Amino acid sequence: MNKKQILNEEFLKSIESEYVFSNKPINRLKPELNEQDIKSQLENLKKKISEIDNCDLKKNANNLVFSDGNSNSKIMIVGEGPGEKEDQMGKPFVGDAGSLLNKMLSAINVKRDSVYITNVVNYRPPNNRKPTVAEINRYSKFLIEHILIIDPKILIIMGSTAMEALVGSNLKISKERGKWKDILLKNKTFLSIITFHPAYLLRQPEQKKYSWSDLKEIKKKIDELNINLN
Repeated sequence: MNKKQILNEEFLKSIESEYVFSNKPINRLKPELNEQDIKSQLENLKKKISEIDNCDLKKNANNLVFSDGNSNSKIMIVGEGPGEKEDQMGKPFVGDAGSLLNKMLSAINVKRDSVYITNVVNYRPPNNRKPTVAEINRYSKFLIEHILIIDPKILIIMGSTAMEALVGSNLKISKERGKWKDILLKNKTFLSIITFHPAYLLRQPEQKKYSWSDLKEIKKKIDELNINLN
């Protein structure tokens, strides 16, 4: 066996056989995680966030707000950060904005417990202020890891903070909402759509008509991709 053949053999041994021989579109080197792997990786991620140092958000918060919903879901929602009730209960979207989110999902026949929900930052900003650029940047690495673990087929980006963390800071949500985008995170693409945050809709109810349009787009895509949410 010559040197080239040896190198080729070593290369084949170094990567997944599924990657080499599968007739599916190549989107990752590793196979999909099973349920136990997902739970284990989520626990590790939660632990990393809980051990973050020198964070004003953590110092002033009562609880780490990690996630809610079905970790096996193919739909993932990313919001901004915890509010007062979320901070008290340790779960995202349980206040007034959470109640509106539940109604929004119900309007397209999606149950809250059939999707997976998290936020850009995992600790409540004081007085419910918007996270700073530095805070968004610091927590974005955890958010990206979170998305990679869940591996959703549809990523719903709610609000300008989530848009800034995942798509870009020089964008206007009023112009970007309702459009399907492929975003690249660590060499993996995710189909995403930007829409208004429920908290914004509570302040600006006249914008609900645009969110309803976005919701119909999401429902259409769920059907197109044949995503089972039972």
